[in-house]
Order: sequence, then structure tokens, then C-alpha cells
Amino acid sequence: MHTLDTTTDGRPDKPGPDDDPGRRELMALHAERAELEQRLARAEQERLYLAEPGAAASAQAEETTLLAELDRLMTRIRAAEYRSQPGARTW
Repeated sequence: MHTLDTTTDGRPDKPGPDDDPGRRELMALHAERAELEQRLARAEQERLYLAEPGAAASAQAEETTLLAELDRLMTRIRAAEYRSQPGARTW
């Protein structure tokens, strides 16, 4: 089926939402967040269920580090979301 906003080779005439660099940045940040949350859940499970004292302490340290990374990443996501709003100020 042919739509009016595509060329004969099937590519869109005008950029779509996936062509927006801000949207691509935001999607990449959310993908990074999801991966970081998986690592954090694994560290938490290791801390809770590993019987070895050294392994549990190592998992606790990793969990602390990952929480700090997640905090920084969430700040970057909030900033990217703000920049994507119409009329957003640049600092």
C-alpha cells in the first residue's frame, strides 16, 4: 500500500519521530537504564542469597556503585526529557 508521505523507494519524504536526534538520545538513555536496572537486580540478589561472606560484601559494594550510576543516569534522562519539550530553555 502506498502512502502519500513516502517516496517511490519506500522511504519517508519527511523525517519521522525516529529521525529526531533528541528522541534517539532519550531512547538510548532508557535502554541504558534498563540494562543498569538488570545489573542492579542481579547485585541485589547476590547480596541477599550468596552464602560466602566475601561475595556478599562484593555484591553490596557493586550495588552501591550501581545505585550511584542509576542516579546519574536518571538525572540525564530528566534533562533529555526536559529538552524535548516545546519551548524548553537551554542553560
